[in-house]
Amino acid sequence: MLHQFFVNAPVRKCPLTCGLLAAFMLMTVTLFSGCERVQQVVAPPESVSTDAVRSCTDGTRVLNVGFYAFFAPVSYSADEDPGSPEFNTHRGYEADLLTALEAMEGAGLSFKRTAIPAWDGIWLKSTEPAFDMIGGGITILDSRTRDADGTPRVTFTSGHINFQQSLLVRAEDAERLATHADLTSDVRVGALPGTTGENRLLQLTALTDAGGILAAGTRVETPQGAVVADGTDAYVIQASGATPNLEGRTHLYPPSENMPQVVYLGSELGESELLAALDAGEIEAVARGGIGNGEVAADSGGALVVTALDEQVEYGGFTFALEDAELAACIDEKINYLTNNRALGYEAWLADPGIFMKRAEMWSAEMQ
Repeated sequence: MLHQFFVNAPVRKCPLTCGLLAAFMLMTVTLFSGCERVQQVVAPPESVSTDAVRSCTDGTRVLNVGFYAFFAPVSYSADEDPGSPEFNTHRGYEADLLTALEAMEGAGLSFKRTAIPAWDGIWLKSTEPAFDMIGGGITILDSRTRDADGTPRVTFTSGHINFQQSLLVRAEDAERLATHADLTSDVRVGALPGTTGENRLLQLTALTDAGGILAAGTRVETPQGAVVADGTDAYVIQASGATPNLEGRTHLYPPSENMPQVVYLGSELGESELLAALDAGEIEAVARGGIGNGEVAADSGGALVVTALDEQVEYGGFTFALEDAELAACIDEKINYLTNNRALGYEAWLADPGIFMKRAEMWSAEMQ
Protein backbone atom coordinates (compact mmCIF):
# COMPACT_ATOMS: atom_id res chain seq x y z
CA MET A 1 0.00 0.00 0.00
CA LEU A 2 1.11 3.57 -0.60
CA HIS A 3 0.70 4.41 3.09
CA GLN A 4 3.26 1.83 4.15
CA PHE A 5 5.71 3.20 1.61
CA PHE A 6 5.25 6.75 2.90
CA VAL A 7 5.72 5.76 6.55
CA ASN A 8 8.78 3.59 6.03
CA ALA A 9 10.53 5.40 3.22
CA PRO A 10 13.59 7.47 4.15
CA VAL A 11 13.27 11.23 3.77
CA ARG A 12 14.79 12.39 0.52
CA LYS A 13 17.63 14.83 1.00
CA CYS A 14 18.19 15.98 -2.59
CA PRO A 15 15.42 15.02 -5.03
CA LEU A 16 16.59 15.00 -8.62
CA THR A 17 13.52 16.60 -10.12
CA CYS A 18 12.89 19.68 -12.19
CA GLY A 19 10.63 21.01 -9.43
CA LEU A 20 13.44 21.23 -6.89
CA LEU A 21 17.13 20.53 -7.44
CA ALA A 22 19.86 22.13 -5.37
CA ALA A 23 23.61 21.82 -5.04
CA PHE A 24 25.81 23.24 -2.36
CA MET A 25 29.42 24.07 -3.16
CA LEU A 26 31.88 26.61 -1.83
CA MET A 27 29.26 28.29 0.34
CA THR A 28 27.06 29.03 -2.68
CA VAL A 29 23.63 27.44 -3.07
CA THR A 30 22.18 26.98 -6.54
CA LEU A 31 18.44 26.40 -6.37
CA PHE A 32 16.30 25.02 -9.17
CA SER A 33 12.65 25.94 -8.79
CA GLY A 34 10.29 24.96 -11.55
CA CYS A 35 13.26 24.65 -14.02
CA GLU A 36 14.54 28.17 -13.37
CA ARG A 37 17.92 28.39 -11.66
CA VAL A 38 18.72 31.07 -9.10
CA GLN A 39 22.15 31.38 -7.52
CA GLN A 40 22.04 32.45 -3.89
CA VAL A 41 25.25 33.43 -2.11
CA VAL A 42 25.19 32.21 1.45
CA ALA A 43 28.57 33.30 2.77
CA PRO A 44 28.65 34.10 6.48
CA PRO A 45 28.15 37.63 7.79
CA GLU A 46 31.41 39.59 7.81
CA SER A 47 31.48 39.52 11.59
CA VAL A 48 29.55 38.07 14.49
CA SER A 49 27.71 40.67 16.56
CA THR A 50 28.71 41.18 20.16
CA ASP A 51 25.25 40.16 21.37
CA ALA A 52 25.30 36.95 19.36
CA VAL A 53 28.58 35.84 20.96
CA ARG A 54 27.09 35.61 24.46
CA SER A 55 26.48 32.23 26.02
CA CYS A 56 22.81 31.30 26.38
CA THR A 57 23.35 29.28 29.58
CA ASP A 58 26.10 28.80 32.16
CA GLY A 59 27.23 25.77 30.22
CA THR A 60 25.96 23.21 32.72
CA ARG A 61 22.23 23.43 32.03
CA VAL A 62 20.63 20.90 29.70
CA LEU A 63 17.53 22.31 28.03
CA ASN A 64 14.56 19.98 27.69
CA VAL A 65 13.18 20.21 24.16
CA GLY A 66 9.83 18.76 23.17
CA PHE A 67 9.33 18.12 19.46
CA TYR A 68 6.32 17.04 17.43
CA ALA A 69 6.80 13.41 16.44
CA PHE A 70 4.96 13.18 13.12
CA PHE A 71 5.93 16.06 10.84
CA ALA A 72 8.44 14.56 8.38
CA PRO A 73 10.66 15.93 7.01
CA VAL A 74 10.69 18.98 9.30
CA SER A 75 10.51 17.29 12.72
CA TYR A 76 9.77 13.64 13.41
CA SER A 77 10.64 10.57 15.46
CA ALA A 78 13.00 7.92 14.15
CA ASP A 79 10.28 5.39 15.04
CA GLU A 80 6.64 6.50 15.15
CA ASP A 81 5.78 3.85 17.75
CA PRO A 82 5.63 5.67 21.15
CA GLY A 83 6.72 2.44 22.83
CA SER A 84 9.92 2.22 20.80
CA PRO A 85 13.31 3.30 22.24
CA GLU A 86 13.77 5.31 19.04
CA PHE A 87 10.60 7.35 19.54
CA ASN A 88 12.57 10.13 21.26
CA THR A 89 15.28 10.14 18.59
CA HIS A 90 14.80 13.38 16.70
CA ARG A 91 15.07 13.50 12.90
CA GLY A 92 14.56 16.14 10.21
CA TYR A 93 15.32 19.77 9.45
CA GLU A 94 14.76 21.07 12.98
CA ALA A 95 16.71 18.16 14.46
CA ASP A 96 19.77 19.12 12.43
CA LEU A 97 19.32 22.78 13.36
CA LEU A 98 19.31 21.92 17.08
CA THR A 99 22.38 19.69 16.69
CA ALA A 100 24.22 22.58 15.05
CA LEU A 101 23.24 24.88 17.93
CA GLU A 102 24.85 22.41 20.34
CA ALA A 103 28.06 22.49 18.28
CA MET A 104 28.46 26.30 18.35
CA GLU A 105 31.51 27.17 20.47
CA GLY A 106 30.59 29.26 23.50
CA ALA A 107 26.83 29.09 22.97
CA GLY A 108 26.45 26.88 26.04
CA LEU A 109 23.63 24.86 24.52
CA SER A 110 22.83 21.23 25.20
CA PHE A 111 19.47 19.60 24.55
CA LYS A 112 17.57 16.59 25.82
CA ARG A 113 14.85 15.82 23.29
CA THR A 114 11.46 14.26 23.94
CA ALA A 115 8.91 13.38 21.25
CA ILE A 116 5.36 14.66 21.67
CA PRO A 117 2.70 12.65 19.81
CA ALA A 118 -0.24 15.06 20.24
CA TRP A 119 -0.36 18.27 18.21
CA ASP A 120 -3.19 20.05 20.00
CA GLY A 121 -1.79 23.07 21.85
CA ILE A 122 1.77 21.77 21.60
CA TRP A 123 3.19 25.31 21.52
CA LEU A 124 2.02 25.94 25.10
CA LYS A 125 3.96 22.97 26.50
CA SER A 126 7.03 25.17 26.92
CA THR A 127 5.23 26.57 29.98
CA GLU A 128 5.17 23.13 31.61
CA PRO A 129 7.92 22.04 34.06
CA ALA A 130 8.97 19.18 31.78
CA PHE A 131 10.00 21.45 28.90
CA ASP A 132 12.11 24.54 28.23
CA MET A 133 11.60 24.71 24.48
CA ILE A 134 9.08 23.33 21.99
CA GLY A 135 9.44 22.73 18.26
CA GLY A 136 7.94 20.73 15.44
CA GLY A 137 7.28 23.04 12.50
CA ILE A 138 5.01 25.34 14.52
CA THR A 139 3.71 28.33 12.59
CA ILE A 140 4.19 31.60 14.45
CA LEU A 141 0.82 33.13 15.32
CA ASP A 142 0.02 35.74 17.96
CA SER A 143 -3.00 33.66 19.00
CA ARG A 144 -0.66 30.78 19.81
CA THR A 145 1.21 32.87 22.36
CA ARG A 146 -1.91 32.91 24.58
CA ASP A 147 -3.71 30.30 26.64
CA ALA A 148 -7.44 29.54 26.48
CA ASP A 149 -8.15 32.54 28.73
CA GLY A 150 -6.27 34.88 26.40
CA THR A 151 -3.35 35.35 28.79
CA PRO A 152 0.08 35.67 27.11
CA ARG A 153 2.12 32.60 28.06
CA VAL A 154 4.80 31.92 25.45
CA THR A 155 7.13 33.68 23.05
CA PHE A 156 8.35 32.50 19.66
CA THR A 157 11.78 32.72 18.11
CA SER A 158 11.77 34.49 14.77
CA GLY A 159 10.93 32.24 11.85
CA HIS A 160 13.59 29.81 10.68
CA ILE A 161 11.44 27.98 8.11
CA ASN A 162 8.62 29.11 5.83
CA PHE A 163 5.51 27.21 4.77
CA GLN A 164 2.74 27.51 2.20
CA GLN A 165 -0.40 25.45 2.58
CA SER A 166 -1.51 23.08 -0.19
CA LEU A 167 -3.54 20.02 -1.12
CA LEU A 168 -2.19 16.53 -1.71
CA VAL A 169 -4.36 14.60 -4.17
CA ARG A 170 -4.21 11.48 -6.33
CA ALA A 171 -2.71 12.15 -9.76
CA GLU A 172 -5.98 11.36 -11.52
CA ASP A 173 -7.68 14.11 -9.47
CA ALA A 174 -5.07 16.80 -10.10
CA GLU A 175 -7.07 18.66 -12.71
CA ARG A 176 -10.41 18.21 -10.95
CA LEU A 177 -9.00 19.48 -7.62
CA ALA A 178 -6.52 22.05 -8.90
CA THR A 179 -7.62 24.90 -6.60
CA HIS A 180 -9.54 25.41 -3.40
CA ALA A 181 -12.40 26.76 -5.54
CA ASP A 182 -12.79 23.26 -7.01
CA LEU A 183 -13.65 21.74 -3.63
CA THR A 184 -17.38 20.96 -3.56
CA SER A 185 -19.62 19.21 -1.04
CA ASP A 186 -18.92 15.78 -2.53
CA VAL A 187 -15.17 16.17 -1.90
CA ARG A 188 -13.74 14.96 1.42
CA VAL A 189 -10.60 16.77 2.54
CA GLY A 190 -8.54 15.39 5.42
CA ALA A 191 -7.08 17.78 7.98
CA LEU A 192 -5.28 17.67 11.30
CA PRO A 193 -7.28 19.81 13.75
CA GLY A 194 -5.61 22.87 15.23
CA THR A 195 -3.15 23.33 12.37
CA THR A 196 -2.67 26.12 9.87
CA GLY A 197 -3.47 23.51 7.23
CA GLU A 198 -6.97 23.21 8.64
CA ASN A 199 -7.21 26.96 9.27
CA ARG A 200 -6.32 28.01 5.73
CA LEU A 201 -8.51 25.29 4.18
CA LEU A 202 -11.52 26.59 6.09
CA GLN A 203 -10.78 30.21 5.21
CA LEU A 204 -10.03 29.62 1.53
CA THR A 205 -13.24 27.65 1.06
CA ALA A 206 -15.34 30.20 3.06
CA LEU A 207 -16.24 27.61 5.70
CA THR A 208 -14.94 30.18 8.18
CA ASP A 209 -14.28 33.89 8.01
CA ALA A 210 -10.92 35.47 8.83
CA GLY A 211 -11.75 35.30 12.53
CA GLY A 212 -12.52 31.60 12.42
CA ILE A 213 -16.31 31.89 12.76
CA LEU A 214 -17.97 28.93 11.03
CA ALA A 215 -20.44 29.64 8.26
CA ALA A 216 -24.05 29.39 9.39
CA GLY A 217 -25.55 25.98 8.73
CA THR A 218 -22.23 24.09 8.96
CA ARG A 219 -22.81 20.76 10.74
CA VAL A 220 -19.97 19.40 12.85
CA GLU A 221 -19.79 15.91 14.28
CA THR A 222 -18.18 15.70 17.72
CA PRO A 223 -17.91 13.01 20.42
CA GLN A 224 -20.78 14.76 22.19
CA GLY A 225 -23.01 14.67 19.11
CA ALA A 226 -23.60 16.85 16.07
CA VAL A 227 -23.84 20.64 16.36
CA VAL A 228 -24.89 23.19 13.74
CA ALA A 229 -23.14 26.55 13.54
CA ASP A 230 -25.33 29.63 13.65
CA GLY A 231 -22.83 32.07 12.17
CA THR A 232 -21.83 33.60 15.50
CA ASP A 233 -18.66 33.44 17.60
CA ALA A 234 -20.20 30.56 19.54
CA TYR A 235 -18.73 28.34 16.79
CA VAL A 236 -15.10 29.18 16.07
CA ILE A 237 -12.19 27.18 14.66
CA GLN A 238 -8.74 28.75 14.56
CA ALA A 239 -5.19 27.45 14.28
CA SER A 240 -4.74 28.18 17.99
CA GLY A 241 -7.83 26.24 19.06
CA ALA A 242 -11.61 26.04 18.83
CA THR A 243 -14.62 26.77 20.98
CA PRO A 244 -15.32 23.92 23.45
CA ASN A 245 -18.39 22.74 21.55
CA LEU A 246 -16.16 21.88 18.58
CA GLU A 247 -13.36 20.08 20.42
CA GLY A 248 -12.74 16.54 19.26
CA ARG A 249 -14.48 17.23 15.94
CA THR A 250 -14.43 14.32 13.52
CA HIS A 251 -16.37 15.51 10.45
CA LEU A 252 -17.56 18.82 9.09
CA TYR A 253 -20.45 19.02 6.62
CA PRO A 254 -20.74 22.28 4.64
CA PRO A 255 -23.87 24.41 4.30
CA SER A 256 -23.29 24.91 0.57
CA GLU A 257 -22.54 22.74 -2.46
CA ASN A 258 -19.57 25.04 -3.17
CA MET A 259 -17.73 24.00 -0.01
CA PRO A 260 -16.00 20.69 0.86
CA GLN A 261 -16.50 18.21 3.65
CA VAL A 262 -13.65 18.10 6.15
CA VAL A 263 -12.59 14.81 7.74
CA TYR A 264 -10.47 15.07 10.89
CA LEU A 265 -7.74 12.51 11.55
CA GLY A 266 -4.35 12.34 13.21
CA SER A 267 -5.10 12.22 16.93
CA GLU A 268 -2.85 9.18 17.39
CA LEU A 269 -0.31 9.08 14.55
CA GLY A 270 -0.48 12.59 13.20
CA GLU A 271 -0.45 13.20 9.49
CA SER A 272 0.36 9.57 8.64
CA GLU A 273 -3.33 8.84 9.38
CA LEU A 274 -4.29 11.37 6.71
CA LEU A 275 -2.00 9.69 4.18
CA ALA A 276 -3.46 6.29 5.00
CA ALA A 277 -6.98 7.63 4.46
CA LEU A 278 -5.98 9.12 1.10
CA ASP A 279 -4.43 5.81 0.12
CA ALA A 280 -7.59 3.94 1.12
CA GLY A 281 -9.89 6.30 -0.79
CA GLU A 282 -11.59 7.52 2.38
CA ILE A 283 -10.71 11.11 1.46
CA GLU A 284 -9.87 12.85 -1.83
CA ALA A 285 -7.29 15.36 -0.55
CA VAL A 286 -5.03 16.21 2.38
CA ALA A 287 -4.77 19.84 3.49
CA ARG A 288 -1.33 20.62 4.91
CA GLY A 289 1.94 22.43 4.18
CA GLY A 290 3.60 22.20 0.81
CA ILE A 291 6.86 20.86 2.28
CA GLY A 292 5.29 17.74 3.74
CA ASN A 293 2.90 17.23 0.84
CA GLY A 294 5.70 17.76 -1.67
CA GLU A 295 7.92 15.18 0.00
CA VAL A 296 5.16 12.56 -0.05
CA ALA A 297 4.27 13.35 -3.66
CA ALA A 298 7.89 13.01 -4.77
CA ASP A 299 8.18 9.63 -3.05
CA SER A 300 4.90 8.30 -4.48
CA GLY A 301 6.24 7.50 -7.93
CA GLY A 302 3.75 9.84 -9.57
CA ALA A 303 0.70 8.48 -7.76
CA LEU A 304 0.18 11.70 -5.80
CA VAL A 305 0.60 15.37 -6.68
CA VAL A 306 0.47 18.73 -4.90
CA THR A 307 -2.17 21.25 -5.97
CA ALA A 308 -3.73 24.49 -4.70
CA LEU A 309 -0.52 26.01 -3.34
CA ASP A 310 -1.52 28.90 -1.08
CA GLU A 311 -0.08 32.35 -1.82
CA GLN A 312 0.15 33.17 1.89
CA VAL A 313 3.57 32.48 3.45
CA GLU A 314 3.86 31.34 7.08
CA TYR A 315 6.96 31.18 9.29
CA GLY A 316 7.75 28.50 11.83
CA GLY A 317 9.69 28.89 15.08
CA PHE A 318 10.34 27.46 18.55
CA THR A 319 8.37 28.46 21.65
CA PHE A 320 9.58 29.36 25.16
CA ALA A 321 7.74 30.39 28.28
CA LEU A 322 7.49 34.16 28.62
CA GLU A 323 9.79 34.12 31.64
CA ASP A 324 12.46 32.57 29.38
CA ALA A 325 12.26 35.37 26.82
CA GLU A 326 15.93 36.27 27.31
CA LEU A 327 16.97 32.66 26.66
CA ALA A 328 14.73 32.61 23.58
CA ALA A 329 16.35 35.79 22.25
CA CYS A 330 19.84 34.38 22.79
CA ILE A 331 19.03 31.15 20.96
CA ASP A 332 17.34 33.16 18.23
CA GLU A 333 20.59 35.05 17.63
CA LYS A 334 22.40 31.74 17.12
CA ILE A 335 19.67 30.44 14.79
CA ASN A 336 19.95 33.63 12.75
CA TYR A 337 23.65 32.92 12.29
CA LEU A 338 23.06 29.30 11.28
CA THR A 339 20.42 30.33 8.74
CA ASN A 340 22.40 33.40 7.64
CA ASN A 341 19.45 35.58 8.60
CA ARG A 342 16.96 33.33 6.75
CA ALA A 343 19.03 33.13 3.57
CA LEU A 344 19.47 29.43 4.35
CA GLY A 345 16.31 27.45 4.96
CA TYR A 346 14.61 24.22 4.11
CA GLU A 347 15.67 24.15 0.44
CA ALA A 348 19.35 24.63 1.32
CA TRP A 349 19.12 21.91 3.99
CA LEU A 350 17.45 19.58 1.50
CA ALA A 351 20.40 20.07 -0.83
CA ASP A 352 22.94 19.56 1.96
CA PRO A 353 21.71 18.22 5.32
CA GLY A 354 25.06 19.17 6.85
CA ILE A 355 24.74 22.84 5.99
CA PHE A 356 23.90 23.99 9.53
CA MET A 357 26.78 22.03 11.00
CA LYS A 358 29.10 23.69 8.49
CA ARG A 359 27.82 27.06 9.67
CA ALA A 360 28.39 26.00 13.28
CA GLU A 361 31.98 25.08 12.43
CA MET A 362 32.48 28.49 10.82
CA TRP A 363 31.11 30.13 13.96
CA SER A 364 33.42 28.12 16.20
CA ALA A 365 36.42 29.02 14.03
CA GLU A 366 35.58 32.71 14.43
CA MET A 367 35.39 32.28 18.19
CA GLN A 368 38.97 30.98 18.41
